[in-house]
Amino acid sequence: MQAKKGDAVQVHYTGKLKDGSVFDSSVNREPLGFTLGAGQMIQGFDAAVDGMAVGDKKTVTIPAAEAYGEKRDDMMIDVPIEQVPADIKPEVGMQLTLQGQNGQPMPVIVTHVDEQKITLDANHQLAGKDLIFDIELMKIG
Repeated sequence: MQAKKGDAVQVHYTGKLKDGSVFDSSVNREPLGFTLGAGQMIQGFDAAVDGMAVGDKKTVTIPAAEAYGEKRDDMMIDVPIEQVPADIKPEVGMQLTLQGQNGQPMPVIVTHVDEQKITLDANHQLAGKDLIFDIELMKIG
C-alpha cells in the first residue's frame, strides 16, 4: 500500500541544510503524523511522502520555493530606536517576538542596529534555503 492524498501518515525525518547541519529531527521523538495533501506540511515534503510505502526511506532536496519560500524584502521591518522598549538592548542576531496582526507571536531576528533604527527580519528562519530531508514512512492510516 502506497501513501496517497488524504491518508493519515506517520514519518520519521531529519531535516538538514546543504552544509550538513541538522535543523530538526524526529528520530528521538514520536514519528510526525499528518494528513497527506492537506497543506499541513511544506509542499515539497508532502510531495516526497506521496507514493511511499511503509518502511520506505528516501532523501529529498526541497528547493526554497517548495519549502518556506524565498526571503522577502517586505518581511524586513525598520523600527525607530525610540520605539524599542527600554528593557531591550538590541544586538544583531538577537531573537525577539512581535505580536502579529491577529495577536499571534511572530518571531523576528535583529539584523541591523544604529542610532536611528533597528531592522528586524520576520522571514521564516529557513526562508531562502534549500532543505534536505531523510524521510522514513512508518505508518499509513
